[in-house]
Parts: sequence; C-alpha cells; structure tokens
Amino acid sequence: MISYLEFEKPVAAIEAKIAELRTAAGEDGDVDISPELARLEKKSAELLASTYASLSPWQKTQVARHGARPHFRDYVQHMFSDFTLLGGDRLYADDEAIMGGLATIDGRKVMLIGHEKGSDTESRMRHNFGMGKPEGYRKAIRLMEMADRFGLPVVTLVDTMGAFPGIEAEERGQAEAIARSTEACLALGVPMVAAIVGEGGSGGAVALASAERVLMFEHAVYSVISPEGCASILWRTAEKAPQAAEAMKMTAQDLMGLGVIDRIVPEPVGGAHRDPPAAAASLAQAIGEELDALAGKDADTLRAMREERFLAIGEGLAR
Repeated sequence: MISYLEFEKPVAAIEAKIAELRTAAGEDGDVDISPELARLEKKSAELLASTYASLSPWQKTQVARHGARPHFRDYVQHMFSDFTLLGGDRLYADDEAIMGGLATIDGRKVMLIGHEKGSDTESRMRHNFGMGKPEGYRKAIRLMEMADRFGLPVVTLVDTMGAFPGIEAEERGQAEAIARSTEACLALGVPMVAAIVGEGGSGGAVALASAERVLMFEHAVYSVISPEGCASILWRTAEKAPQAAEAMKMTAQDLMGLGVIDRIVPEPVGGAHRDPPAAAASLAQAIGEELDALAGKDADTLRAMREERFLAIGEGLAR
C-alpha cells in the first residue's frame, strides 16, 4: 500500500476512486468499467507526472525522506550480486548505520559502502536511522583502504540525515572520524563513484561522498544542514523549513548548476519508492557508465581529478 505525501492528496483521491471502482466491478461482473477505469488511470498518471515535474525543494525533501524509499539493502538486492558483508572497525564495534562489503555490479568487482536507515521500527533502531557513529566511519576507512590495496573501485550510496550527534559519539571522536573518512576518500588510488540516493546531510554525507564522480537521484537532497535546522537558526522556528529549503539550494538541479554534483540520475515517475527495481536499474546504469569512464586512470590522475572538482565548486558564484 502506497503512503501518500501531503502534496500527493489529489493523486490519492483519484487512485482511491480507481480502487473503489475495481471493488464494485468485482461484486457485479455484469458492469463494464473498463472505459471509466482507463480514463481515471490516465488522469492519475498525468497528474502524478505533472506534480513530480514541478516539486518544490521542500517537497523533494519529503520525497527523499519517504519511509518506503529504497535504502542500501534494497540497492544491494536489485543492483549487486555476490555481496559479502564486512563488519567492524577493528577498534571499538560494528556500526550498522554504515554498511559495506565486496560486491559485483555488471560483472565488475567493487567495494560497496553506504548508509542504511532501516525499513521498520525495529530495523531503524538497529541501524540508528542511518546516522553513523565514529566506528561506522572508521569501518568505511578500513574498507576503502582494503579496496585500495586490492585495486577495487569504491562505490558509495549516501543516505543520512547526518552523523550521529550523541554524547557517546563525540566522546569516541566523531569529528575526527568524519574528517579521516573524508581524507580517505580523497587519498584513494582507485576510482570512486558516490551516489546521493536519499538525504545527504552534512559531514556525515561528505565523509562518504568525496569522490571524483558524485551522482544524485533527481528527487534526493544534499545540504550542510536540514531545512528544519536551518530555519530554527535563522527564524527560531522549524515552521519556516520550506523557505529554508528554497534558500539552501539543496536539490539535484541546483547542485548540478553549482558543480557540487556531476550527474542527475532519473527516478521513476512518482519517486524511487513507487518502483524500487526501476530506480535501482537507472542508478546501476549510471554507476556502470561512470566506472567505465574512470577505468584505466592511474592513482595520481584520480587524486588530481578529485582535487580539481572540489576546488572548482562554486567558482561561477565568485565571478
């Protein structure tokens, strides 16, 4: 059953009528409802397409946070094969908010790392809603260094509100772990492709997204702070979150113009949550093409590419 967002209510109303019509037809098989059903289905599809073609930044934020949006485990299922989960940072513990391991995509061996938010109450608690702790980022560092040693490309799937801000995380060196993970990305001598698949929040996202190629789903968001957090600072109320989202330029379309990301990956009409396999197929194709383009480049060239792309961010605004 689809969970509708506030701005999708007109679509929900039409799809409710379609469901009622089908139920009524099942009870009375003598009535031909196909013409009316076809009309309503066409109207619903057109309304959904037009709605998603003109989403505001705040609406895109809601789509990126949708409870049914696919997460790391879903992409593993639909995009990768031979996934071997690797756990632990070899220092403290295994953080399930950040997962990773060896995987195969389109016949190519890679090191896959990403945030996992969970899909229900129990799993969300276990994965800490995708908010990584120091041990999670140190695990990511360990896996990136392993990939470097064995010459494996690194693919990251970013989807987090941000790194976990709890006292215990700070006590174990959260800021240092994030910085070291970012440094590990930039120092890699193998190709790295990062994809923002849902929320890309603050340093917790950057720590897994400092790659030479950064992709982003068309309805994902990527920002230094959440719209609610920004609104609370600027206007002392989270109710101004829609205005904050507009000002923050956090959508894929805005970030493409600023040079923060390199490619926008299309989603199925209505968002990735409406058709996870199709979303995964679109992302797999984009990642495969980027890895093909990076294949054969030596370590120095890859590091220089990362340095150049990050130094060039926002250059157009400075002029």
